[in-house]
Amino acid sequence: MASEGSDWSYADAEEETLTRIAWYYYNDGMTQGEIGDKLGLSRIKVSRMLESGRRTGIIQVRINSRHQGCLEYEQRLQDVWGLREVRVVPNLENGDLNERLGQAAAQFLMQRLGNDDLLAVGWGSTVSHTIQRLGHMANERNVSLVSLTGGVATYVDGMRTANWGSSVHLLPAPLVVSDPSVASALMGEAGISNVLEMAMNAAYQLVGIGELNSESTVVRSGYVTPDEVEPLRRKGAVGDILCQFYDDNGDVLDLSLHERVIGARLASLNKSKNVIAAAGGEAKVRAIRAALKGKYVDILITDEKTAEKLLEDV
Repeated sequence: MASEGSDWSYADAEEETLTRIAWYYYNDGMTQGEIGDKLGLSRIKVSRMLESGRRTGIIQVRINSRHQGCLEYEQRLQDVWGLREVRVVPNLENGDLNERLGQAAAQFLMQRLGNDDLLAVGWGSTVSHTIQRLGHMANERNVSLVSLTGGVATYVDGMRTANWGSSVHLLPAPLVVSDPSVASALMGEAGISNVLEMAMNAAYQLVGIGELNSESTVVRSGYVTPDEVEPLRRKGAVGDILCQFYDDNGDVLDLSLHERVIGARLASLNKSKNVIAAAGGEAKVRAIRAALKGKYVDILITDEKTAEKLLEDV
């Protein structure tokens, strides 16, 4: 026991022990159990002291990595937008963003999908990049694929590249038809309604988010003509999911186009709890922000610059 005139105290002894624990744990890579054996402490005691050291500021962890800022953005996006999970990929100048986001989405799904799970997917470049990278895992775990919209060719291209050999369920219809009555009749067919029901009950629903300009996927694919872009903007459209346009508040617009779309409706997507949106890029910030306001997304996979923009003025 320390004498009254000594500067040494029990607190000093505790801090010295904590310093040794931190050194062994962070510098020497020892496990908590190994540290406990070395110092004559239980593993639980070691764990509690490490936690106390982090909480009081005695231990400060510095991460010297380009991923550090991404992790901070992930937590902030979750908190601000009420998202369940977020993945942010680091900025890479001149990289193919859609391809990188597709890779990130594929890695996320590889960690989450289990044996015999069902994955529902929308259409678009980023989703296609994701599908292309999941084939091996899908075949190993017998993961089935189901489409959220019509437009068979869009899905077939990605699956062909992935050599997807597991069960596949595609809506046997175009994405957009010429007449609302045709769309209504097709949506009432058991072959389509059953597939859509499967899609909405899948383990995850993976979608892309489209911006509205002359370079967007819906325009390049011919579902919206370049001449229709400005009229859609004047009606308030800022982006689309599954070829359904919404405004800055995330509210779906009343458009005749929507009556001709074959696929899951955003109202249904809104009720799901496992919707993954993979999207990024400056041109899509407004569309992504509106989709988050509309509560269509539970899990967001995006890039560093987009994450920064999504956190501005919130």
